[in-house]
Amino acid sequence: MQHRIVVLGAGYTGAIAAGRLAKRLHREDVAITLVNPEPDFVERVRLHQLATGQDLAPRPFSEMFAGAGVELKLARVTAVDVDRKTVTITAVDGPAPEDLEYDTLVYALGSGWNDEGVPGTAEHAHEVSSRPGALRLRERLAALDAGRPVVVVGGGLTGLEAATEIAEARPDLDVALAARGALGDWLSEKGRAHLRTVVDKLGIKVHEHTAVTAVEADGVTAADGTTIPAEVTVWTTGFAVHPIAHATALELTDRGQIVVDSTTRSVSHPDVYAVGDAAMAIGPGGKPLRMSCASGVPMAWQAADAIAARLTDTKVPSVTIRYFQQCISLGRKEGLVQFVTADDRAVDRALTGRVAALYKELICKGAAWGVANPTAGIPSRRRRVVRQENRSRARVEATAA
Repeated sequence: MQHRIVVLGAGYTGAIAAGRLAKRLHREDVAITLVNPEPDFVERVRLHQLATGQDLAPRPFSEMFAGAGVELKLARVTAVDVDRKTVTITAVDGPAPEDLEYDTLVYALGSGWNDEGVPGTAEHAHEVSSRPGALRLRERLAALDAGRPVVVVGGGLTGLEAATEIAEARPDLDVALAARGALGDWLSEKGRAHLRTVVDKLGIKVHEHTAVTAVEADGVTAADGTTIPAEVTVWTTGFAVHPIAHATALELTDRGQIVVDSTTRSVSHPDVYAVGDAAMAIGPGGKPLRMSCASGVPMAWQAADAIAARLTDTKVPSVTIRYFQQCISLGRKEGLVQFVTADDRAVDRALTGRVAALYKELICKGAAWGVANPTAGIPSRRRRVVRQENRSRARVEATAA
């Protein structure tokens, strides 16, 4: 009987995990099912480009996983029962729900935008954390006349990329950025200086130390009562994890992330692995890994390799996930690569300008290529799955010895 592996979500982490598992395990021994509502891979790190009118290259899963031994189900996940080991899905082209049974579950449903409960945000603001959201913003921006105000709320990586991309693509608009702290206050001195130069050159008005407390159809209101006019508001203050996990018996953090060990395995349910934004894993210095592609991709590698090792009764690898840089696109011609410590603190070194833009582009292309080539550069050997009873017997014998 085949070992049933179900992977929920086909973003960077889920797609990589599914592909890597298919390359690690013998096809006769496992049935790998990947559940996703869309038929092609979404480059989330490029959605700010999509929102400003750029077209992204299609990456159909039917081509990416052709002959790989991964079954794709186009469906939405509606429930997960970790005690019964079932997942309820509803196909995109039909209303009838279906229950999938699993032996091992990889939970990679990721995150979406977080309105933080700020009044008016859900009704009036736009987001760039999903393709539908980016397409809605694209349509709205295209309909704006010259001189109309746009405000991006949030001074983190997503906010900086969205604001600079909009300002570069539409120099006729009045673009503003509202940040809770100082502009780029986590960057090195060189990084902050370059960011300020680019923002000024693009004509973006920056409202620093500004916490937005309400969003209206024609603008946003700050905590001090100041009103910033906006015909379009883009909300980028952070991410919220997919809510499905809240309805399960999995051990979660207060933010709804699944608590995992160093191999991305759930600490409460060993048949469940969580990767990417859905998981709370600890990185260098005892700090939780931040929600990002930089965290999610190595988590997907770790999960796939740990699952394969446990199923084939081989040594389980455990690699500490660390950071090297933060790559920020500032439009198509400018960029900023801030080098960081292992625990994500800025150091003095940074790349800026056109070189940094090219560097970021290579990172984006490499991430997408890695989804389609999950074991590139690593010797790939499909191992046979050892049956559960044999694995248990081997452990007992080893303990006795």
